[in-house]
Amino acid sequence: MAITATAASADTVLSAQYGAPTDRYDHGVLGDAIEWGRLDITTDDGLRSFTLPQSRVFEDVAPRVVDLDNDGAPEVIVVETLASEGAQLAIYDASGKIAATPHIGLTNRWLAPIGAADLDGDGVIEIAYIDRPHLAKTLRVWRYENGALEPVADLGGLTNHRIGEADIGGGIRDCGDGPEVITASADWREVMATRLTDGVLRTRSIGAHVDRGSFAIALACAQLP
Repeated sequence: MAITATAASADTVLSAQYGAPTDRYDHGVLGDAIEWGRLDITTDDGLRSFTLPQSRVFEDVAPRVVDLDNDGAPEVIVVETLASEGAQLAIYDASGKIAATPHIGLTNRWLAPIGAADLDGDGVIEIAYIDRPHLAKTLRVWRYENGALEPVADLGGLTNHRIGEADIGGGIRDCGDGPEVITASADWREVMATRLTDGVLRTRSIGAHVDRGSFAIALACAQLP
């Protein structure tokens, strides 16, 4: 894959956004035909821009800036899609793309990020997403360590997005006793809280899912009605 950049640097990432809107990938899972052809990363030394080839797009709501290796210099989490093989979760820094999961394997197959945190308390950051939130409805957790992404655990029966929604639901909360991944059940009837313990994902219902407000209540550590 060829990715062109305006410059390469180890500068500290301050923010990131997508640019170069494009309709070259006709999926429209987020409610319109527009995806993104470029990632713009602002560092403490200026702008770094990474332009994808015609076969790829960023199929996402927004880049997520997170310090994944606890070194004080954030990385950028994106959803990057290869037209023939679907989406992958990818990590960029100011030098470019540094790690990624495999592509799902088929065109028009997508993943919806949830967030990143030290989910099991071992001092290393994990990244959570829903693989094919409209089909497989599987929570996948990967660990970012030593510059690479490694799979940790999977759990089916969970989702965080419906076709056509312009945003992605859920997130990660910590109500004082450790991080929990907040999603919906596969049938959208319940809000689910999932923990990673000893390498295993365990989930439980914490109340009824009504709308996006249900996620907001859960993420605020309030009691769902």
